[in-house]
Parts: sequence; C-alpha cells; structure tokens
Amino acid sequence: MTPVGTYTSRFLPIMVLLPSVLLVAVFIYGFIGWTGYTAMSDSNALQQLSGQSSSYVGLENYKNLFTGQLNFRFRTDLVNVFFFTIMFIVASQVIGFGLAILLDQHVQGEGIFRSIFLFPMSLSFIVTGVIWQWLFSPNSGLNSLVTYIGLPQAKARWFISQEQWATFQWGNLASILVIIVLGIVIFMSLNYWARRRSQAGALTAALAILLISWLTFGNPSEITKLAFEESHGFNVALFAVVIAASWQMSGYTMAMYLAGLRGIPEELREAARVDGAGEVATYRHIVIPLLRPITLSAIIIQGHISLKIFDLVFTMGGGENLFIDMPGINMFLLTFRGQDFARGAAIAMIMLVMIAIVIVPYLVISLREEEE
Repeated sequence: MTPVGTYTSRFLPIMVLLPSVLLVAVFIYGFIGWTGYTAMSDSNALQQLSGQSSSYVGLENYKNLFTGQLNFRFRTDLVNVFFFTIMFIVASQVIGFGLAILLDQHVQGEGIFRSIFLFPMSLSFIVTGVIWQWLFSPNSGLNSLVTYIGLPQAKARWFISQEQWATFQWGNLASILVIIVLGIVIFMSLNYWARRRSQAGALTAALAILLISWLTFGNPSEITKLAFEESHGFNVALFAVVIAASWQMSGYTMAMYLAGLRGIPEELREAARVDGAGEVATYRHIVIPLLRPITLSAIIIQGHISLKIFDLVFTMGGGENLFIDMPGINMFLLTFRGQDFARGAAIAMIMLVMIAIVIVPYLVISLREEEE
C-alpha cells in the first residue's frame, strides 16, 4: 500500500468521527461540566442583571437542598420519585409480562390485540396526562362512571389526595437507607454463599461493608439531620400517576417480553412438561430465567423514564401539586421561573447522579456480556 493510502486508511475514520466527538464533548459533557460548576456557585438572575459575578460556594447548595428549611419541596420530590419509580416499574413489568403471556398463546386476532396494547405508547405523555386528568377528576371521569350502573358517585380524590402512608422523619432517612443497603448486601452475600459455598468470602464481604459503612457514616443521621421536624411518606395521590404511566408503558414491556417468549425454543418447554413440570413450574424454572436479560433491559429503561419524568406529572398537576411533584418540575420552576440558577443546577446534577446509578451498572454488565 502506498504511503498516501496508509495515511488515508489511518486518519479517515478519525476525521469522519471527529465532528460528532466534538459536538458530544461540547454540547453534552461540556454543558454537564458547566452545570456542575453553576451548582457550586450562587448564580441567580438578580446577580446577573446587576452585573455582579457569581461566587464559589462549594457544596452549600446541595447541603441546603437536603437540610435547608426552605427546600421542603425538593425533599418531597425525592420521596415521590422513589415511590413512583418502584411502583411504576413493578406495575409495568407485571402487566406487560401478563399481556405477553396471553398473546403468546396464539389467540385469534392477536395482531389486533397487539396493536391495541401498543397504541398508548404512540401518544405523548402530554396527551396521556390530559386524558387521565379528566378520568381522575374528582367531580367527573371514573368517579361518575359508577352512576351509570345505579351506584352513588364515588368520592375518590385521586391525584389531589393529601393522604400519606408509611410516614417517617426526614432526619432519620440516612439511617434508614444505611440499614436497607446493609440488608441488601448481607442478603446478596448469603445468596453468594448458598450458590458458591464460600462462607468465608460471603462473611468477609458482609463484614467489609459493615466496617466501611461505619467508618464512612459514623452517625448516619447527621447527613440528613434537620433543626426542625419534617415528616414525609408515600402520597396516595401518586397512585393516579402510576396508573397513567403504566397504562402508556406496559405495551412497550409487553412487546419486549413477547419477542423474548417467541425466541424461546418450544422444545425446552416440551422437555420440561415431559419431566412432569406444570405450566407454573415451566415458567418459573425455564421461561423466566431465559427472559432475565429482557427483564433487566426493561427495568433500566423504565427506571430512566421514571427518574426524569416531567410532562405527564406537569400536565396532571400543573406544577403546583406537591403531592405528585417530581424533581424535574422543581428544577424547571426554580431555574426558569424562580431564576435561581445555582439551586436549579444542583437539582439537575442530583438527577444526573440518580440516572447514572441506574444506567452505568447496566452498561457495565452489557459490555462484559459482549466481551464474553
């Protein structure tokens, strides 16, 4: 090959990719870096209008969000998004998997049913929010439908309910989280021991986690300690948002599971039945384990959607209903209406970390599977 040809084959791919790499570096990672810098300043509109430069305040904005008396809304948002994410994922997985099993029976008119189940996914969350806002209206919608069968009108408050379940004090949150994490780690260690019969390794891992947690946290309650009482819990109004979001996204989960079910050889199921396994045992020991990659992918995608959800909740609650409020709405209102750029950037960075906690492990597992 001529020197010119060697030069071209070596640098042409780099030149082709360079524009995309530069755009990603500037408009994604560059802006993430700028947002992180803004979150550690006291930048706001009044300061910019007066021509003053922002000052570096370190982690003060983050501290105020978690412990400041004026940031009750943000702490409510964190609790809401935690409960919403868990309930949304569970509901979408169960409904989607159930629909996929039904369609996998090769029912007559399968194509029609598949299209019906997938139709909500073609709508935007704005449209979904408008539809379910009407259905969940306390004075009409579902509350009035029962009157057509002769029953008195229901009085469910749906997304404007102020009832709370499982309440706790915010000051105890860090201790609660540490206990939950340690419980999960110990359970995983015992599970590892049960599978690998390495008792020493399991106990060592559990003790190491306990030691690291004690050295790191010492007194965990200091992290979220407040100078005042602040109660949080599961807001019953979130049921309305979970129903609306699950209605829209269950079809997507169904499509993923249906493709996975159709990819499982029928010979495996027949072999299980010949060995005496019933349908429940066949799904438990054959089908569900083979669908584990699809389950993981669906959970990651739904978790990503739930953590950054905005339009559905904003449409249903108008941005003022704290009982269904989410961090994305708070960030938008605080940044673009309140003109508090620093605190808005801090919320954005916290959301980025939450999404990274969900996405990064999935990417690591996927890369390892591809290498193997």
